[in-house]
Order: sequence, then C-alpha cells, then structure tokens
Amino acid sequence: MSKIQVDTIDTRSGTSTMQIGSTNTTTITLGVSGDTINVPSGVTISNAVTATGFGGDNTPAFQAYMSSNQSFSASTYTKVALANEYYDTDNAYDTSTYRFTVPSGEGGKYLFYCMGDFDLGGDNSKYGNLRFMINGGTDQQVGSGNVAFGGGSNNSNGIVMSRTLTLNAGDYVELFGWQNNGTRNLWNPVFFGGHKLIGV
Repeated sequence: MSKIQVDTIDTRSGTSTMQIGSTNTTTITLGVSGDTINVPSGVTISNAVTATGFGGDNTPAFQAYMSSNQSFSASTYTKVALANEYYDTDNAYDTSTYRFTVPSGEGGKYLFYCMGDFDLGGDNSKYGNLRFMINGGTDQQVGSGNVAFGGGSNNSNGIVMSRTLTLNAGDYVELFGWQNNGTRNLWNPVFFGGHKLIGV
C-alpha cells in the first residue's frame, strides 16, 4: 500500500469540487482509532446516502397490545396482559410477563405511552386508573392517568397517558390498571409502547 504524506489537499485553481474515490473504490477510511476528525463551524454536511452509526434511531422501541377484554377486581392494581406486539426492535418486551426490560448498554431516558378504556358503570364516584410501574413498583411507581365515570350504566372511559422515565440497564417497566367499582372490564384494544430518547 502506498502512502502520500501532505499537510493540505486542495483543488486546483478554477475547480471547486473535490472527489475522493472513484470507480475502483469500495471503502474510504478516514483516520485511525484515537484520531479526531474536526468539522469546522460553518461547514455544511449534505447527506444523500444511508448513514449508519451516527447519533441514534430512538431504539430500543416497542408497542404491545391486548387482543381481548381483561377483567379487573376493585381497588387492586393488576398488571395489564398485553400479550401481542406490533413491533419490538430489540426483543426487549416479553409477551409472557408483559414487561419491557432495558437491554444491556441502553440505559437513558425513555418515552412511554398507553391508551385504554375502562367500563366503569355506576355513578360519579367510580374511577379507573392506568399506571406505569418500574421494577414491579417496589423501587418506583410512576404517575398515572385517571378517568372518572361519565354517565350511563355501561360507560366506556378512555385514558391516554405518556411519561418520560430515566432508566438503567436491567430496569423493567409494566402497565398496571386499577378501578373501584366491583369487577369491571378494561376494553380491548389497549396499547402500551415506548422508545429510547436520543440527544436528551
């Protein structure tokens, strides 16, 4: 392999575009391990190709869902049985335990969201609740979304909620439900999802 040693590479007079690599080139390597590649202020990088390894792509990411109604006893937090997935980029959501576990090396800030409808029935003293719980709720219980009865004997009440959580590798997050009116249903469909946040 030949080596060219220079201090500056520039175009010749009258030419403003420089091309590195041509028809025989398959890989262009800039620098070696430990080097710093500096892009000065004011320089524009125009990307018209597929870029890999830069920044992040908001993964791990998942979205799980419940495919049938789930019955909830009164005044007891019960895990929502979301046994199906729309997607799961890192196989981090377990459809048998209904939990998302942060993979090794993926600690950081995550955005979680959920949507569900409780059939509350009764009167205006009836409430339903969905809550994210970290590590089974023993370490931390996260703020919840609530809904109150809105009228009628078989009223469906929707909860939509999102939370940003700071998690470490190995932490797990689950969705729990609660209601205070006998035995009531959480109606299908219910969604529970989340993804890692980049740059925060």
